[in-house]
Amino acid sequence: MARAVDINEPIIEALYCEALVLADEVRAVFDLSPVQSTGGEAEFLRMALSTEGLKTTTRMMHILAWLLNHRAYYSGELSEFQLRRHGRLPPDRPGDRSNLAMLEPATCELIAETEALHARIARLDRAWRDRFEMQPAAVLRLRERLQERILSSSSDSGRF
Repeated sequence: MARAVDINEPIIEALYCEALVLADEVRAVFDLSPVQSTGGEAEFLRMALSTEGLKTTTRMMHILAWLLNHRAYYSGELSEFQLRRHGRLPPDRPGDRSNLAMLEPATCELIAETEALHARIARLDRAWRDRFEMQPAAVLRLRERLQERILSSSSDSGRF
């Protein structure tokens, strides 16, 4: 898979709109899906809904926070340093298979959509950080000197 050339403001805005729509769907599904039945199975279903709802809403909040940080960067409210320091996307916690097996297919599809969006944003975040993460010049010079010393000492040891 090819890596993104760059992250720019139109990409962030499109992802932000997509995330807002998805977050609204998540809120509607997990706010309005009470379990009507009672008994042991209903308790397991309530627990599955609660657990997966919390994971899904947390995932969406992480996505939105990442996007809001990038929007703030593009509007000049955050520096690149601040964005790099505080704008990291937390790792995802995917849904539990046993919980998902109890949920309605439409709910599982919505959860999968949020996981897919998180994975897309995580790829963007990694690509952005890998491409632009620079080391201070002093560290680079120190590494070069160490490498030269290692190479020269290994070639000197071959002479004896």
